[in-house]
Amino acid sequence: MNAPLSIDKLLPSLDHGHLDHLEEEAIYILREVAGSFERPALLFSGGKDSCVVLRLAERAFKQRARGNQFEGRLPFPLLHVDTGHNFPEVIEFRDQRVAEMGERLVVGHVDDSIARGTVRLVHALESRNGHQTVALLEAIQAHRFDALIGGARRDEEKARAKERIFSHRDSFSQWLPKEQRPELWTLFNTRHRLGEHFRSFPISNWTELDVWLYIAREDIPLPGLYFAHQREVIRRKGLLVPVTAVTPAQAGETIETVQVRFRTVGDMTCTCPVESDSANATEIVAETLTVTVSERGATRMDDRTSDSSMERRKKEGYF
Repeated sequence: MNAPLSIDKLLPSLDHGHLDHLEEEAIYILREVAGSFERPALLFSGGKDSCVVLRLAERAFKQRARGNQFEGRLPFPLLHVDTGHNFPEVIEFRDQRVAEMGERLVVGHVDDSIARGTVRLVHALESRNGHQTVALLEAIQAHRFDALIGGARRDEEKARAKERIFSHRDSFSQWLPKEQRPELWTLFNTRHRLGEHFRSFPISNWTELDVWLYIAREDIPLPGLYFAHQREVIRRKGLLVPVTAVTPAQAGETIETVQVRFRTVGDMTCTCPVESDSANATEIVAETLTVTVSERGATRMDDRTSDSSMERRKKEGYF
């Protein structure tokens, strides 16, 4: 019989050398963005992937002082699109992290788009996740950003697997999969006309496991939602839906208190946790080794509407 192994005995056998290669590639891409565009911005939501990209940006452009402290400023601002239905813990973490770093944060609010009339809701508790596109495009236009650095990965979802590392967007901010540019020998064509822009994804080639290995190695701070905690949930369509002001229990549904963690964070109306006892990054690495469903497939209600829901939103200008 195979005797069970403890986490401490299992993880040291993993080869972390590939993280150095992924890190070098991401830093190279970040420096290419800074050198090729006049007004780039880094998308920072406080989620784990954007926290990893932010740490990579620190390593690319700042001087390490001591431990995880870096000196200097990034050559671009941070950008977040706030739906107004984000988890309060994540917004608090975002503001605290930005204040610690002393960086500039630009926030595009879906509430402002609603006030302007560019976004219209069917009802007050409608998911605002898809409406982020409008607020994002308005922020791009207002600040004349010509490149946005994001934390999307190809292993997340089918549409994201089609992305180039430098993803061209036309003058309508549309993503056209068949017109993406080839990326041979790590050479990137960043030429663009007035009104066009690029989305750049430095961790395209990373997996969820790579992200957590890097978080554990670099001791990257994250919102507490990513780690095991007690939360009231309801079971709906095979998912654990958190009970919040915008996702209340419906008639006939039973509220349970379950130990959960979030694999990804986003709009409260479409982001669900999973049952888990993992209380730190090392335990999450061990847990991630056993999962067979991607984080979006396991936790996002908006990606279950159809097989092409993400691709449709991306063509309209979504992240």
